[in-house]
Amino acid sequence: MTDTLDRTTAARFAKLTLGHLTRQWPYKLDQVMAGPGDLALPKTLHPVFHGSFDWHSCVHGWWQVMRLARLYPDMAEAAAVEALADRMLVPALIEGEVAYLDRPGTGGFERPYGWGWLLALHDELALRPDRPWAAAVEPLARAFAGRFAAYLPKLVYPVRSGKHDCTAFALVHALRWARTHDASLAALIEARARDWYGEDLDCRPFEPSGEDFLSATLCEAALMKDVLGAEFAPWLAAFLPDPFGPATACLRSPAIVSDRSDGRLAHLDGLNLSRAWCWRTIADALPDPAAARAIADAHLAEALPHLADDYMGEHWLATFALLALEAD
Repeated sequence: MTDTLDRTTAARFAKLTLGHLTRQWPYKLDQVMAGPGDLALPKTLHPVFHGSFDWHSCVHGWWQVMRLARLYPDMAEAAAVEALADRMLVPALIEGEVAYLDRPGTGGFERPYGWGWLLALHDELALRPDRPWAAAVEPLARAFAGRFAAYLPKLVYPVRSGKHDCTAFALVHALRWARTHDASLAALIEARARDWYGEDLDCRPFEPSGEDFLSATLCEAALMKDVLGAEFAPWLAAFLPDPFGPATACLRSPAIVSDRSDGRLAHLDGLNLSRAWCWRTIADALPDPAAARAIADAHLAEALPHLADDYMGEHWLATFALLALEAD
């Protein structure tokens, strides 16, 4: 297994994800039903994002393959990715995704994890202005940006979780999108992040929980790197004053996965990948960057061989592997 992204790895990831982006079953809906009229097949409810087991995994699967096709346009899988995008990322189908948000009871739909990933997808598509995909997806991106703008001022406390409701992880993606596409949302995210996390000191994490795929501690640090810029190193020194000591030992040992056929327990493979992403992201601001990268490599080595062991991991893990392999 490689600890860097190359053409061979990119092709492997793209082929894996192309195998489930339009796979309809099994599928897990995130839906509040207001009445019997809300009963419908996933493909009817979500004309684009009805594969990959659930909505958010389908969204970030699209992000993954579109990014790989842009980075490695000569790989054989790139043509298949673009052909699928030409068929699926079109206004008529995206209108169905936008319409879903107008249904009663959808205020919490995919909040905030799916919101952040949809913005990441649009941000990636916008890097191909020669193709129509970003313009097609933009109405959906703007809808979720509006939801962020309405939600963040009301969120008194950030959600410090290792799962889909983690505030910091979603805002990493939302902030990167907003800095290009919505300056007012970018300013709001930066202000709220400073409000929530700016005074955090001497973190003593108790991680992981049994079904985590994110480190709340390390995701916070990854977000604050983007928010604080030159101020990040002193903030990190206060937040993690002994990053290689006993207080943070739980962040340095790869998680053990006991059953990869159990979707929630398989989250821990994702935790290893997302920790690798975070350790690499913050390494240069730590006292020993090489040690941080070695920790990341150990987490990668634990997870990369298992991306396709079972569909419970196969439908999403390659996205987190890509995050980790691209991190610097």
